[in-house]
Amino acid sequence: MTNKNLNKQKNWRRCISCHHFAPKDYFWRIVRVYPSNQVQLDQGIGRSAYLCPTKECLSIAQKKKRLGRNLKTEIPEHIYRQLWQRISPPVKLTEPN
Repeated sequence: MTNKNLNKQKNWRRCISCHHFAPKDYFWRIVRVYPSNQVQLDQGIGRSAYLCPTKECLSIAQKKKRLGRNLKTEIPEHIYRQLWQRISPPVKLTEPN
């Protein structure tokens, strides 16, 4: 099977940080929604950027402002907070018996 046939079978995307090429289900999707220009995660119609769900890729994207550059808008801090929480979910504290 050639690369052209593979690309037609699945929707492939590239990470904006590490440039890893994989099916789009593998990535987080960050969207600048049209026409409101709000930035949100995983859903919406508009300009999209894809990011591997790893600490390294998120760190690079944040430090080098790659999300903002790809989406052509400023990224609110709460979007980065939500992405960091996905990597390290909050620890559930249990009370001692």
